[in-house]
Amino acid sequence: MHIESSKLDVEPAAQIRWLRDAYDNSATIATFGSLSSHLAIVSECVAQQFDEAPLDFLVADVGVNYPFAYDTESAEVPRPYLRFPVQGDQAALGAWVHRYWRPGEPVQTYGLLARLCAGISQSLANQIREEPGVQSAVETLSRGVGSCRDFANLFMQAAHFLGLAARHVSRYLNAPLEDGRSGSTHSWTEVYLPGAGWKGFDPTSGAIAGTRQIAVAVTPVCQCDLEQLPSAI
Repeated sequence: MHIESSKLDVEPAAQIRWLRDAYDNSATIATFGSLSSHLAIVSECVAQQFDEAPLDFLVADVGVNYPFAYDTESAEVPRPYLRFPVQGDQAALGAWVHRYWRPGEPVQTYGLLARLCAGISQSLANQIREEPGVQSAVETLSRGVGSCRDFANLFMQAAHFLGLAARHVSRYLNAPLEDGRSGSTHSWTEVYLPGAGWKGFDPTSGAIAGTRQIAVAVTPVCQCDLEQLPSAI
């Protein structure tokens, strides 16, 4: 993705500082010099998305079939993204994963991930949630319903359960909505595949991420309240 132009307006006036965080996200810090009765943050951005063929990639031989181990050369890259589900979630999450893959069953890594991604979209109901926070993977499974951030968290936890490096991706979906808007906030997941790098999977739609998904930030955990942010690109 290429940022053609961007503009940030903040009211009341603030001192603006830009930085790159630990995960290489572009972050802004606004420091205000006085109290105010209102706050307005308007961000306008023109982005060019070039991922027109998201399936045009090759996985290195070591990672074509699951299970596999990340090789020594690339193992340090995904290490922060290999968090394992908390102890209480393992049994329920494992039971759900094993509905789509049984240990010992021959399977290609991408095929397994695509199966899990489609499974979430097809078996769970998508619902916009205004409440803060993210549901745990087990809560989403037990309720049978969740928002995009809940589905992203479930997929990420499933990838971690399988020993795969995964991270949460947040920001926008470029798609027509019922109220006439052209986009909304959105969340999905990226998995690190040897030879292909980070590949995005959108469990809300059940498909691999492409030109409709516009990423703004990545993180190893899904804990921010994504749907409270502005809904227009």
